Amino acid sequence: MENKNFIKKLRLPIIQSPMFIVSNARLVIASSKAGIVGSFPTANCRTLEALDESFSEITAALGTGKDALPWSVNIIVSKMYARSNDDLDLILKYKPPIVITSLGNPKEVVEKVHEYGGLVFSDVINLYHSKKAISVGVDGLILICNGAGGHTGDLSPFAFVSEVREIFDGIIIVGGSISSGDSILAIQALGADMAYMGTRFIATQESDATDEYKEMILNATASEIVKSNKITGVNGNWLEQSLKNAGISTKDGGFKKTLSDLKRMIMPLIKQKLKVDFDISKVTAKRWRDIFSAGQGVGSISNVPSVEDLVIELEQQHTKSKSRIL
Repeated sequence: MENKNFIKKLRLPIIQSPMFIVSNARLVIASSKAGIVGSFPTANCRTLEALDESFSEITAALGTGKDALPWSVNIIVSKMYARSNDDLDLILKYKPPIVITSLGNPKEVVEKVHEYGGLVFSDVINLYHSKKAISVGVDGLILICNGAGGHTGDLSPFAFVSEVREIFDGIIIVGGSISSGDSILAIQALGADMAYMGTRFIATQESDATDEYKEMILNATASEIVKSNKITGVNGNWLEQSLKNAGISTKDGGFKKTLSDLKRMIMPLIKQKLKVDFDISKVTAKRWRDIFSAGQGVGSISNVPSVEDLVIELEQQHTKSKSRIL
């Protein structure tokens, strides 16, 4: 696959982000058939047999080789992920056009995926990690910016994109609060090539999100997204209502929304880098399954369409947004 040529053939420059538990083969197929890039994480398949079946289903629907519709798979390359080598073997068997790496050095994946002509994109949250990924030859960088759902970054896309573009001429993908055609156009104006859109696809008919999760997405606003490292050990954005449902009060540890309490918390918050300090030691709810993640772009989500209808909606928004500024 030529590095940037495939983007020109897409209906919209979107990668439907690989989301833990939520993404599945059905969502990948629907996304790629709708004219964007579908993706899912290998970790969503609990066994290698299930992963093999998902790959088989996707390639049967989207094709193989040069005639395949663009799709991608996400693999954790950290040594702490015990199945990393086995997952990679299946990737090499089915040859997805794009492989997305997370949480580790992508060097081995780059070498092996390039052998069959695939592209490798890596998740990064800062310039240091960007340089590391560039040094091993990745084709694209996925800049996880502040406001992204799931594990999130701290940087504004305004700062991050400009810094990365200075040192990298490959594909730049931006994630973080992108839930509309307007936001897609905005990151293109910054100099990015593609949008990394996850939260918007939670509320689709093809996703594996529960009805409760989808309803919570529809009802949430940006102010109800809580950023914390307490759930998984690293910074993530979580739906406040799901935290409450799990018995977690975001007011514990002094996190209150009154002016007097905010003044009192200024210095501790600075020291904690704005991480919410709540106690989850006695919580029995499971992260991801019961404690739901979402990005700050939830406020623009008001329906649960099919992926095809969503892409049409995003395309109309994108076109309208362009007409406003041209």
